[in-house]
Amino acid sequence: MAGEGTILLEWMGEAPMEGDLLERVRQQVETTFAIPTRVAAVNGSPADSLDPRRGQHSSTRILRWILTTLPPGVAKVLGITDVDLCIPVLTFVFGEAQVDGPAAVVSTARLRLTYDGRPASARLVEARLLKECLHELGHTFGLVHCPDVTCVMSRSNSVLDVDQKRAGFCRDCRQRLRALTEERDDP
Repeated sequence: MAGEGTILLEWMGEAPMEGDLLERVRQQVETTFAIPTRVAAVNGSPADSLDPRRGQHSSTRILRWILTTLPPGVAKVLGITDVDLCIPVLTFVFGEAQVDGPAAVVSTARLRLTYDGRPASARLVEARLLKECLHELGHTFGLVHCPDVTCVMSRSNSVLDVDQKRAGFCRDCRQRLRALTEERDDP
């Protein structure tokens, strides 16, 4: 998938990301989308994203903030944070993206827990983070939710849904992604 610019993975966590997790995710994102991808760190989330009543951060406000800090030459920015995200109509979200836009955000907060609230293994957290990053970036390229529950573009309402997905696009989503990318590349 050719494309102008790069994909930027921005760590916006309150605590440092462990080890080289972001580098491994970066490599997979770059391979999947065939677009140069790099990692940067930012100091936390924007202050106005916290909803004190819910104790969660508004993913929509974080998206707006990402858009105001979009570096030149970057086609897509995926903010990755460790704060719990929400939107008004849902209890929580794993992430949010602008469909066919430049910005997305993913949270590791709920990806770090098993379905019954215990800490998940580092390997499981990495697999989940990669899936959710590919999912939200897929939206930024114009993909919508897929009915195939094993496709990375299927909707996830729980970590069990995330665990059921593969870390890749189904045949139909791959074809759609290729077509959307080719449309963008044609003058």
